[in-house]
Amino acid sequence: MRSVITAVAIVGFVSVALVAQVPGGTAPEPQVVWSPKAVAPPGWTPPHRPHTRLIDLLARHKGQADWIETMVDDDTLHAEYISMAPGRKTPRRMNADTREWWVIQDGQIRFVIDGQDTFIASKGYLVQVPYRTFYTMETVGDRPSLRLEVNIARARKMYPVNATPVPAAGTEYVRARVAGRGAYDGGNKPYIDFNAVVAGTDMTRQFLNDARAVANIILGRGIPPPDPSNKGHFHTESSEFWFILLGQIRYTIEGLPTFVADQGDIVYVPKQRWHLASFAGEGMSARLAMNGYPDLAHSFEAPDSGASSR
Repeated sequence: MRSVITAVAIVGFVSVALVAQVPGGTAPEPQVVWSPKAVAPPGWTPPHRPHTRLIDLLARHKGQADWIETMVDDDTLHAEYISMAPGRKTPRRMNADTREWWVIQDGQIRFVIDGQDTFIASKGYLVQVPYRTFYTMETVGDRPSLRLEVNIARARKMYPVNATPVPAAGTEYVRARVAGRGAYDGGNKPYIDFNAVVAGTDMTRQFLNDARAVANIILGRGIPPPDPSNKGHFHTESSEFWFILLGQIRYTIEGLPTFVADQGDIVYVPKQRWHLASFAGEGMSARLAMNGYPDLAHSFEAPDSGASSR
């Protein structure tokens, strides 16, 4: 048994699905299991960083109105910070099979989404589009817009036949007929104004619910630093990353000193690394937690009490 313990951690498997998602309205009881964890968990390979500070990102692109920098590119999700100059517009496009979503950090973007009223999104808006639903985005106003754009890993764009597709390496575009399209179902909406969430007039906490990904708003007030012995949890099969929506979030990640992330920052943790996020500073703080599974397993430490799963 000793050799087994060196290869895996004794942890509690806790389902964190929202109560509304569980039949009958109650979450299942946690199970104590052997959860696989690499002795040497994966590290941060480019372009990933444990902590991308918005202030540093803006400094790297000072004087540029149009720029793109990749934040996440792993086997579950792909995310880019994108600045778009005033008057610039994306082509009319859609994802072939996956949902796409955005966090607006600065400026104003006019969204035109098939089947929806046109709207202008500003800082704090969370916007999403289902698969095979055409849309365009245009920066309006007198300054560049800044957004985090998130896709499922290896998502592919389609374009209308009366437009010229954006070239992609190793790809040719052929005339084709496709059927079906995604929908705003399962609690998904075209957009959420996070400012209304903070004000308490919108109680949404799960912004995105999809078979391929989830994005949850986690909102609370600053608390004292947690006990140093608290490792938090790890995820066996998925990385996780966060966009800091409001205030400050404190992070303790396996192998790193504790740090604090500010509004607009991005924090990324590879799968199988212990991590713990907590509300820092004074007043309200919030983060948008994103990963590749709608009911992701959270493995917490479990004392060896002799209990076994049934």
